[in-house]
Amino acid sequence: MIAALAKLIEWGSVQATFRRMPHPEGRLQLDEAIQFLNGPDFMPVESQPAQLVFDDASRFHFPTPRPGAFAENNVAYGRLYRCAERWQKRPAIILLHGRNDSISYRFGFPQVAHRCKRAGFNAVSLVLPYHFERRPRQLSGWGGPNHLQIAEAAAQGIAEIRALMGWLLKEACPVALWGTSMRGHYAGLVASCDARLAAAVLAVPGVAVNYSITERILWRRVRETMRRQRPVFERLNQTPVNLTLLQPAIPRKNILLIEAIHDLRAPKEDIERLWQAWAQPDIWRLPHGHHSWLFTPGLTDRVLRWLAPRLDKPLVDESLQHSV
Repeated sequence: MIAALAKLIEWGSVQATFRRMPHPEGRLQLDEAIQFLNGPDFMPVESQPAQLVFDDASRFHFPTPRPGAFAENNVAYGRLYRCAERWQKRPAIILLHGRNDSISYRFGFPQVAHRCKRAGFNAVSLVLPYHFERRPRQLSGWGGPNHLQIAEAAAQGIAEIRALMGWLLKEACPVALWGTSMRGHYAGLVASCDARLAAAVLAVPGVAVNYSITERILWRRVRETMRRQRPVFERLNQTPVNLTLLQPAIPRKNILLIEAIHDLRAPKEDIERLWQAWAQPDIWRLPHGHHSWLFTPGLTDRVLRWLAPRLDKPLVDESLQHSV
């Protein structure tokens, strides 16, 4: 019953997404994007700590380390959920939302943060580039069809995550990332370039540009347009945007992959390839889809139990202290 419902939700979600989604022909700045992705500026070695300014007890903002043409997108916003009065030196878990997933960011993350605080961990949420209040008014959607802009947005997001990590490490907080969907991909990119990271949870992550979803699209015009884009996707998948071409900078025992076996957006085949390429870190295979995995009973607590030894801190809440 769970599998059938998960598959139905997946199929319906794909049709709803691609029915009106524009897919322009051409390779808009593709060559420039590939050159940028393969160059040293995509994920530079150096990263400076963010300069956080708190607007109240929890909400903060800071200037992006990679400013661009849109003023709205040049400020990063987030929330710090402190676990106690003496929150310094306690671990921090940075929660990374999925693409356009305002529901999880505004309603789901506070609940996850509450569980983190009970466990004795700080939680931090971060609004990533071109999302929510950072979306420029002159853009109708995130990123658009411009491949270079999408690549630069990814580089900006990675730089902001690392800058936030730097600030937390200055406060003596070991840092873990928990990224979902597209931001699971960001978590994987950070884990591949920054050894300061203590642990990374990649939940239903995008591993590479997924063109297998093309054949699932009901609308013939969109399906055929997407098929014609396959050479573009294949070229992009020969760059560091493809996580299987990278190697993690942190020990594989500190990486957790969460796979939803009925997922069409982050197919299990892609995640299995990443699992093999990264020398088989821990992986949880759930009988769900890209959206329904969130409703797995007790999953948040299970992740926190997995994180505790990697962050070298025991769980504060005794009710969470059970084996994974």
